[in-house]
Amino acid sequence: MHNRNPESGDDQETSGFTMEDWRKMDLDKHPRYTDYGWIHPTDIDVCSDADVCGTNADCYNHPGGYSCKCHKGYSNYGNHQSKCVEMDCDQFKPETDAEHTPEKLKHLMSLLKNSCVSLNDTQGEHVTGEKLLESLCNSTNDLLSDGNVADGETLSQFLDTVEKGILLIGPQLKEPVTRMVTHNTYAEVAVTRNQTPPSGHITLSTDSALFNTSWKTVVGKAYPGFAFVALVSYKEMNSSSDQYHMIIRERSDDRERNSTYQLNSKVVTVVVSNQETKHLSEPVTLVFTHEQERVESGGVAYICVFWNETEEAWSGRGCERVWSNSTHTMCSYSHLSSFAVLMSFYTLQDSFVLVLITRVGLALSLVCLFLCILTFRFCRSIQGTRNSIHLHLSVCLFIADLVFLCGISSTHNQVACGIVAGLLHLSFLSAFCWMLLEGVQLYRMVVVVFHTTLKHLYMYAVGYGVPIVIVAISAIAFPKGYGTQRHCWLSLERYFILSFFAPVGIIIILNCIVFIITVWKLATKFSSLNPDLSKLKQIRRFTMTAVAQLCVLGGTWIFGFFLFQENGTEVMSYLFTIFNSLQGVFIFIMHCLLAKQVRMEYHNRVGRMCPYKKKAEYGVSRSTSSQKPLRSDGSTAESRI
Repeated sequence: MHNRNPESGDDQETSGFTMEDWRKMDLDKHPRYTDYGWIHPTDIDVCSDADVCGTNADCYNHPGGYSCKCHKGYSNYGNHQSKCVEMDCDQFKPETDAEHTPEKLKHLMSLLKNSCVSLNDTQGEHVTGEKLLESLCNSTNDLLSDGNVADGETLSQFLDTVEKGILLIGPQLKEPVTRMVTHNTYAEVAVTRNQTPPSGHITLSTDSALFNTSWKTVVGKAYPGFAFVALVSYKEMNSSSDQYHMIIRERSDDRERNSTYQLNSKVVTVVVSNQETKHLSEPVTLVFTHEQERVESGGVAYICVFWNETEEAWSGRGCERVWSNSTHTMCSYSHLSSFAVLMSFYTLQDSFVLVLITRVGLALSLVCLFLCILTFRFCRSIQGTRNSIHLHLSVCLFIADLVFLCGISSTHNQVACGIVAGLLHLSFLSAFCWMLLEGVQLYRMVVVVFHTTLKHLYMYAVGYGVPIVIVAISAIAFPKGYGTQRHCWLSLERYFILSFFAPVGIIIILNCIVFIITVWKLATKFSSLNPDLSKLKQIRRFTMTAVAQLCVLGGTWIFGFFLFQENGTEVMSYLFTIFNSLQGVFIFIMHCLLAKQVRMEYHNRVGRMCPYKKKAEYGVSRSTSSQKPLRSDGSTAESRI
């Protein structure tokens, strides 16, 4: 079907709208929008108003309407009854000194430049806005997939090109809302055309962000007859490149200035038709979906930022966090650009009280563990399988506590700090393996009763062999994981800390099971072992025994797994510090002071040093020994429990 172009008079193929249909339209009351643009009543000379097309175009009347023909260097993006805006096609030209610019980015810039030039060529072929948007998304998809955006300068070029490309493409889109999705890019663009500026609010969303603003902000002061707003998110920009971990330079707070940062949202770009977006009349809001679900707590905070192309770094200027939870963060911005949410890892200041408790507790534990080592090594009356486990557990804890006390803060020397971290890793893992053997031996004594002896070869394989293998594999896999900027301990990077927490967690779970079983068995046997004790004394002695045994089996380390919870962190810190710094004291009390054979040995040693008491002490020892015969493993019934 053919009809006549009202501007040129030539016959052209259209979509079923004929000249006869045009004449029959009711144009006496209101203008109408057609494929030719806005059609006005025929009795109005629209071009008599010089402001209709503006100073950058010539106005032409035709039956029922008008059209604006842009001057050279200006375009109305095919909207013939919109005002013309200046076209700067050279902005898509790569910089002369940008040799490192990726070829695919150069190709994208060349494509956008050719499209820009064609808008000024009334005779040339025009690529539709939808095709251009598809090409833009495919190009960004390829750039991100190939890892070409690997430094701050390239990232700035990439985001700038996308923003300028959207400014070129947005006015050419025909549909009110256009969505384009590729593997690495998600774009949504809303366009409106009207003689009067739009009003109200507009909301756009992608798979990872929700943008809300007003049409007043989108339009700005100048309204050419159309307005658009776009939201673009990038899926593969959350890499480990250096620019994503930069310190926010303008942060003056000491805590934030010394923090490290990690992207915890997808990066999004917001583009509007308003040319003045550096200082918005009213703020816009973005709701980001977190990449990692993590509640803000001690040492972790969320910060709203934008990419500063001049400084090639993330910046917090003009960005304000409205609210945040474990899954989402809402940000408010006074300007438009490319945005993201950074997760800040800042250093918690060590509490003086906690440091004091740690140092005093470890000092006491070192003294008690040293006494334990001497006791278990030289006290002949208690020699046996369980005593050997006590001895090696005390040695491992003594080494771990001594290295911790002397070297945990030696971060000034990277090599020495790594060695300290490796020794702590090995000694603490060995201590936990001997705690596991404590639990196994306790289970065999209380539940199995018979065959309570473990072969020393098996014990050494578990107590020392398993930790050595774990530490060796960890050191080979990630040697930089030993030592951090704050402490000489295992790094959180690449989940390296799991090389300690995973085996420790397994051992604690197994020992907790053993503890529950043995406590249940002891509860049924306790009264028979001490029939003369009152109920109150039985409960008191049983409770003390259970608590002490829990400390020996490493149960107090459970508090360490709650240190990262949002609530109760301070309480858990104190409980964890007190119980574990005094673990050596608990071992000395339970296996030395509460063991009658050890007390007798102490009395004998003191008696040798004090001859005038020797006779009295000897009598007491003979009397006590006759009342409590030794078991096969060299301990009394009471000391076994």
